[in-house]
Amino acid sequence: MSDYRRAFLPGGCFFFTLVTLGRQRLFDEGKKLGRLREGFRRTMGSHPFRIDAIVILPDHLHTVWRLPGGDTDYSLR
Repeated sequence: MSDYRRAFLPGGCFFFTLVTLGRQRLFDEGKKLGRLREGFRRTMGSHPFRIDAIVILPDHLHTVWRLPGGDTDYSLR
């Protein structure tokens, strides 16, 4: 039995940290940041969410997302 717990909060607000594989500096140039923005835009187009806050550093990012009302599936994004 697992102790893993997941919050099922419709329209909830969630904090995420994403670290690049091997701490590669993937977010250190404008062109690479453009790709990251495009990835967010595409995902938001098919699976909506709102970015309340984001901090992008060269090898990781921190972000706060808010899901639409009635939606609990943040992992889909």
